[in-house]
Amino acid sequence: MPWDFALILLFFATAVPLLGRRRVRQLMRMEKTTKADRLTLYASTILFQWAAAALILWRTTVHGILPSSLGVAIPNPALSCAVLVVLTGLVLANQLVSLRRLALRPSEAHGIVPQLALKIFPQDNAERLAFFAVVVTVSLCEEFIFRGFAQRVFQDASGGSMLVGVLSSALLFGIEHAYQGRPGLIATSVVGIIFGAVRSWTGSLLAVVVAHFAADLAAGFLAPSKLRAAGTISDTPATGTGTH
Repeated sequence: MPWDFALILLFFATAVPLLGRRRVRQLMRMEKTTKADRLTLYASTILFQWAAAALILWRTTVHGILPSSLGVAIPNPALSCAVLVVLTGLVLANQLVSLRRLALRPSEAHGIVPQLALKIFPQDNAERLAFFAVVVTVSLCEEFIFRGFAQRVFQDASGGSMLVGVLSSALLFGIEHAYQGRPGLIATSVVGIIFGAVRSWTGSLLAVVVAHFAADLAAGFLAPSKLRAAGTISDTPATGTGTH
C-alpha cells in the first residue's frame, strides 16, 4: 500500500472519529443551537468533505488509478439503475419505519443520536436549502471515499480479495461514526457492508450515492418534527387512563 494511501486511511480511522466525538460533545453541552451554529456546521462539513475527496482524487491520479476504477463509472447502466431503485426503496422504507417507531416509543427520542439530530437538522427553508447541499456533498464524497477509494485500496492490499475490501471499508465507515455509540457504529458498519457489496456487484457508485442521498435527506427533512413530537409525548405525565 502506498504511504500516502496509508496516511489517508489512518487519518479517517483516528483523527476523524476523535474530531467527530469532540464536536458532538460540544453540541450536546449546548442547551440549543442557533441558526448561525447550524449553518456554520453545514459549511464546515461541505468544505471538509470536498477537500478530502479532492485530495484522494489527486493522490490516486498520481498513482495512475483511474476514477472508473474507484466506481466513478456506470459499466452496466441497466443493472445499476435496477439496483438503485431497489436499494433506495429499502433505505427509505427503513427510515420511515424508524421515524414511525419514535411515535410508538417516544422514550427513544432522548437518546444521543435523536437529541443530536434536533440540534443539527434544519429548522426553516433557508436551512433546508443549505442542508440539501450538505446531503449532496456527503452522499457523493463519503461514497467516493469509502466505497470508492478505501474499498479499492483494501482490496488491492489483500491481493484482490473483494470480501476484505468490502468488510474493511465498512469497518472504517463505522469507526468514522463511532460518535453515535456502539449501536451507531454497528448500524453504519452494516450499511457499509451492504453498500460495499452493491458497489462491487455493479462496479459503480451510482446506486449507493443515490440511496445515501435519499436516506440523509429523508432524515433531515422528516426527523425534526417527529423528534419534537415524540419528545413532547414522552414529557407528558401519565393520566388516569393508564397510558404512558
